Amino acid sequence: MERPLVVGVDGSRSSLLAVDWAVDEAALRGLGLRLVHASPWERYEASRLAEESDESDASGEQTTAEAIVSQAVSRATERRPDVRVAADVLAEDPADGLLLAGRDATALILGQHGRGPVEQLLLGSVSLTVAARAHCPVIVVRGDREGRAGTHGRVLVGVGDSAGDADASAAAVRFAFDEAAARKAELDTVRAWHRPSHTPLEHPLLTGDPTHELQERATQLLADALDACARDHPDVPVRHFSVEGHARKVLLDRSAAADLLVVGAHHRHSHFGLQLGRVAHAVLHHAACPVAVVPQHGG
Repeated sequence: MERPLVVGVDGSRSSLLAVDWAVDEAALRGLGLRLVHASPWERYEASRLAEESDESDASGEQTTAEAIVSQAVSRATERRPDVRVAADVLAEDPADGLLLAGRDATALILGQHGRGPVEQLLLGSVSLTVAARAHCPVIVVRGDREGRAGTHGRVLVGVGDSAGDADASAAAVRFAFDEAAARKAELDTVRAWHRPSHTPLEHPLLTGDPTHELQERATQLLADALDACARDHPDVPVRHFSVEGHARKVLLDRSAAADLLVVGAHHRHSHFGLQLGRVAHAVLHHAACPVAVVPQHGG
């Protein structure tokens, strides 16, 4: 069964920009598009109508929901008439509704901001919650017009800089190769590294320049992480970068020259619930292009 791309729509400018990006992505991948508006009001309204004999009093909320979905459908079909577009209004909290829709999706695609007061935040609370909890890749469409345009011909993927990130990195690398292949784009793979604060200038286990040894090790780990996917995608040009520095800064700096930044999900449990790791959190808030967060078991 085909798994469509699912886009969360709420009537905000940010969600409409996500529709534009998503319908282009659907055309590239040959997938259908499902537009989802989730609101708990639908559940309450259904109960109210069941109790009332006169249903002629149209709800302003119902009208708003229908208008949001209708606008998004029209925008998508006008932009890409060849893409199959479906739409649903779900009687769920927005985050819960999108997570439910994501169970049968190739990816969830969201805008950077929401409506109302949260529109002024760096990243809307719904987008952040969904990115932290989804079992499929989540793409947050961010950046300015140039960043969203897809004209760089480059996909950027960050490969984890610790052994604990290996599985999440593998899923992200597979996703990044698929994206690069669909776009006929170059793939830039980046592994950041830095000298541990406790490493002396003349470490007894290192010969020669310790900085050189650390870089060589990072380069080899990067090559190992990419080997299998590179064999599956021989037509994708790949560039390897082993860069000294913190992964967050390295990826943010390079995102300005990419059409999509892909990172693996590193979920952490805390007293706030399930949260993303620092790298994913930083790029979702600050990257200059759309960001895909790929969970270990996503797909």
